[in-house]
Amino acid sequence: ADVIEVMPAPSTIQLAFARLKKPWQDVRISSCHGPDAGEWRADESTPAPTPAHGLYKLVRAVASHPLVATFTSPHNSPDRIARALLAAGYGDDAHESIRLSVVARLCHADETVCADLSLADAASRRFPDPNIVIIERIARADVRHAPTRYPPDLVSSIPHTAPVFGFDDLDYVQRTPEKGLITKLEARAVSLARLGLRADSIVWDIGAGSGSVGLEASRIAHLGHVWAIEKNSGDAANARANARRMRASNYSLFEGKAPAGLDAWPAPDAVFIGGSGGELGELITRVLARLKPGGRLVMNFVTLENLALATQTLQQLGATWDVTMLSAARSQPILNMHRLAAQNPVWIVCAQAAGRPSAPTGAETDE
Repeated sequence: ADVIEVMPAPSTIQLAFARLKKPWQDVRISSCHGPDAGEWRADESTPAPTPAHGLYKLVRAVASHPLVATFTSPHNSPDRIARALLAAGYGDDAHESIRLSVVARLCHADETVCADLSLADAASRRFPDPNIVIIERIARADVRHAPTRYPPDLVSSIPHTAPVFGFDDLDYVQRTPEKGLITKLEARAVSLARLGLRADSIVWDIGAGSGSVGLEASRIAHLGHVWAIEKNSGDAANARANARRMRASNYSLFEGKAPAGLDAWPAPDAVFIGGSGGELGELITRVLARLKPGGRLVMNFVTLENLALATQTLQQLGATWDVTMLSAARSQPILNMHRLAAQNPVWIVCAQAAGRPSAPTGAETDE
């Protein structure tokens, strides 16, 4: 210790905040200083970003922290970061505003400070290198006491303070006039419970439809990732719209028919099958072969034939399984009174692969 001299000095992050005259103590530090990550896109022309994308950690940091500072690179630049956040659903709305500040060439004679830019403004500008980017999410008002309904025709985005799961069916963009092509709230809640999700779970959503189960799973598994696939282009577009409204940057949707493409996905902790496209037996076989130890497969059925095929396949594979029949009814007004209107019964099948016991009780998680 006698030969070591400690020379304290402010860090680059501290200096950047000092230039902006803002406190830095609550900042989450990230970095996208690395190889060219490419643009962050989430549309029908490009597969959704995955955890391998160079901006993924930054976008996820913004999802969980209101104040983020990040180191950049000439390729992963402030304007690209702004475009990535816009593509992920961020921007000014009724609930919050988001501001991006850039401190460039810090401590040089040509130091430049651009404070409190909108994402749209930052996305169209170029900034000198090297630079530090600071991103702030600023709540417009106390939205914790706002209504908990978020219909797409009235609300462009869902605030961070919204419930983690349990959204109303009408909060989702979905096919019209064919209402009903969505996993209903009651079946969704039970299915999510049976999936046994942890904060860091890897989830597959096969037959994603409008995305309701996978998107709510992404909010529960906020340190994990959801891999979803949907064969119907219209439903896939709706799922992408819902993901953007929820700012679900840990949700990757692929347009196609399972099981094609599943081999490239990481081994899952939990799998939900909401639609099989006539490949149910093959999907069950593949999923059980890929599930991690203790992982769960949950399937929803409304027809006797698919229920019979699923249980027969599970039995042949030696899986452990059980079936829950959910019959729900919702109150509806009739004159000045109320009645109960029954929904279609749903069979919820939960299975685990043979020889793959659950994790020990008390096992550590990130929750």
